[in-house]
Amino acid sequence: MCSPPNPSACGPPSTGGPVGWWPEAARDLLVPGTAIGASATFVLPPSAASVHSARSFTLGTLSGWGLGELSDSMELVVSELATNALRHGLTLAEARHHEPVRMSLVRRGALVTCAFTDPAASVPVLRYPGPLDVGGLGLHIVESLSLRWGWSALSPYGKIVWAVLS
Repeated sequence: MCSPPNPSACGPPSTGGPVGWWPEAARDLLVPGTAIGASATFVLPPSAASVHSARSFTLGTLSGWGLGELSDSMELVVSELATNALRHGLTLAEARHHEPVRMSLVRRGALVTCAFTDPAASVPVLRYPGPLDVGGLGLHIVESLSLRWGWSALSPYGKIVWAVLS
């Protein structure tokens, strides 16, 4: 899995960004010869309302692809990853605030990868919150709903966090 402490297990996306990209650590999930079915990208403005917009974009995209059965799970994954990207990805990258958070959905057959890029170098951490903590379970939700998830550093800065659902 491409996640802490093993980011090198993922290949970086092409220089054009995640559209058409597939995480190296999830290539074994692909059926040989599966071509890119479709992709869609959404730029998230740096506001809390962007999480709702990302969910709406996702539901519309999945519906258009005839993959409505993924909607409930993907909506939760998108909500968690978008919140993390906006909360941690922009906050920790103050000097690069002009770089937006981007979300891409990439379909290959019945598989859909949801990928978020942000300008921060901070890595996602699967936390183990106490019973009275009010947060910290987001990546556990992503892990439980996805076939695989992970992250990779981008050059010269930033990262991509992704999850594959089916």
